[in-house]
Amino acid sequence: MKFDYSPFLDDYVASFDRTKGSFEEKNLLLPSIDSIRSMMNEFLSLLFPGGEEFSSPGMLKGVVSRHMEAASDLLYQCSKIAWRTQVERKEASAKAKNATSVLLKSLPDLRAMLKKDAEAGFIGDPAAKNVSEIILSYPGFKAVAVHRLGHLLFSLGVPYIPRMLNEIVHSDTGIDIHPGAEIGERFFIDHGTGVVIGETTIIGNNVKIYQGVTLGALSFPKDACGMLLRDIKRHPTIEDNVTIYANASVLGPITVGEGSVIGSNAWVKEDIPPYSRVLPSSVETKIIQRKLREEKSK
Repeated sequence: MKFDYSPFLDDYVASFDRTKGSFEEKNLLLPSIDSIRSMMNEFLSLLFPGGEEFSSPGMLKGVVSRHMEAASDLLYQCSKIAWRTQVERKEASAKAKNATSVLLKSLPDLRAMLKKDAEAGFIGDPAAKNVSEIILSYPGFKAVAVHRLGHLLFSLGVPYIPRMLNEIVHSDTGIDIHPGAEIGERFFIDHGTGVVIGETTIIGNNVKIYQGVTLGALSFPKDACGMLLRDIKRHPTIEDNVTIYANASVLGPITVGEGSVIGSNAWVKEDIPPYSRVLPSSVETKIIQRKLREEKSK
């Protein structure tokens, strides 16, 4: 026997504020998280199709066509819904069509960029057997791939969807990259769990970071009314060829110069000159050998 929920239904529906422009009126228009996840997976399959035999160019085209149809339709429909929270229906459709077209046109460049990311991962990790292993199994690569998709949509002003993509892959990988962050070529996140990269972060080429790294804000400036200032540079700029080791925190709108190395657990809140090595200030590690159990029992 099922529980009878019907006596509660009308009162609950009546609790929603459906007046035009209200939070709930807009929230009810948003795309579903399941649709965004499906779109993400279709784009990942489109960028790196696999799991099927491709004995001829025609077969590859067929597989790519299937994923492109599904991915583009989901993006168009979801972005149209998202735009409807800000503009009228006709304009929302036009903006959604433009965003979808721009992304599809950008796929060759996006794929080339991600291949460089995967190659950087293989070069930087002696545990990797080949580039395909990076693409198929590394959470850092997945997080960067989804970020590059989301960043393009973010740059086009698509509402909600870039951040939804970010949070889906954050849940999957433990890596949190705001879609506003600008990331150069050959970027590799090794292990990845706990990495946080803030909205106004700028990362150059050939940068490698490890688990637990935070590229964050040191503080949140406010205006005269006490409201947070949102459109200002709050996060670091990491120049080319920088390596940042596990659990380091680089905070504020500072610059880490080219070729520098930030050691594990370092706390950095000032500009770092190029080709520097930053080590955390701490008590020197001591190693004390324990007595053997037999000696202790005598």
